[in-house]
Amino acid sequence: MKPLLKNPSPLPFERGRGTQGDGVNTMKIAFIGGGNMGEAMLSALLDKRISSSQDVVVSDTAESRRQHIKQKYGVGVTADNQLAISKTNVIVLAVKPQNLPDVITQLGGQLNPGQLLLSIIAGARLDTICTGLKHLPAVRAMPNTPAQIGQGITVWTATEEVNEQQKQWARAILGAIGQEIYVEKESDIDMATAVSGSGPAYFFLFVEALSNAAVEIGLSRDVAEKLVLQTILGSGHLIQQSGKSPADLRRMVTSPGGTTAEAISELEKGQFTDLIARAVQAAYNKARELGDSNPRL
Repeated sequence: MKPLLKNPSPLPFERGRGTQGDGVNTMKIAFIGGGNMGEAMLSALLDKRISSSQDVVVSDTAESRRQHIKQKYGVGVTADNQLAISKTNVIVLAVKPQNLPDVITQLGGQLNPGQLLLSIIAGARLDTICTGLKHLPAVRAMPNTPAQIGQGITVWTATEEVNEQQKQWARAILGAIGQEIYVEKESDIDMATAVSGSGPAYFFLFVEALSNAAVEIGLSRDVAEKLVLQTILGSGHLIQQSGKSPADLRRMVTSPGGTTAEAISELEKGQFTDLIARAVQAAYNKARELGDSNPRL
């Protein structure tokens, strides 16, 4: 297997024109999969100088995706997973769940003990990944879509074989795309999937429904969407900065006999809080089902 060369030519993979970084000891990272979340992580790592474009390579099966990433970020690109992982500190698994068996076939037994494996593959448990790849130092993480603008939150856990240096690498990578929370139990990842992983979709649906309701009572679409979005954003910041609980803030704005009380009454008739609870439970059950369905290779 050829190493990832630092020589200017010839390169064993295609590289665009990138930045050199700030001279700090940067991580050498391979991304297996260059989809939306992988690209979001790559962009954040380069922007925050956690790694430089000269120290990153992305492997992806799609030629169009490789060219996009090479031209935009100046990192190395390849279709060869074995080539990508050579001479790297961290290997980020960012493929779709259905592509994991192919990755395991290509990379099983190819990693060295000093490399950290960081998986963001939905539903893929650590025992599946570690057994299949014959590699024990591994992190499993569940980011969410706001990571694409650096405002995500990621819950992650690690095997016992992950050392402190490798945990620092994981924190740096995941912290680049937003906040990160370490948990001891891998079962918490499935719970986080149902809350923060799927949570943005719940939010988007609520924004969509509230905007449509505003249009139905007569507001223009443009005005309705601006009102709804800023109301929700402002309310979120208020929760963060007021020091009060959401329940306290709700009671403060809900005057007896007023418009808000009337609306809340309708939501309660429709069992709004119970519906949310059922939705989260359904997502959690599905997350566990996905983990159970992955073969222990």
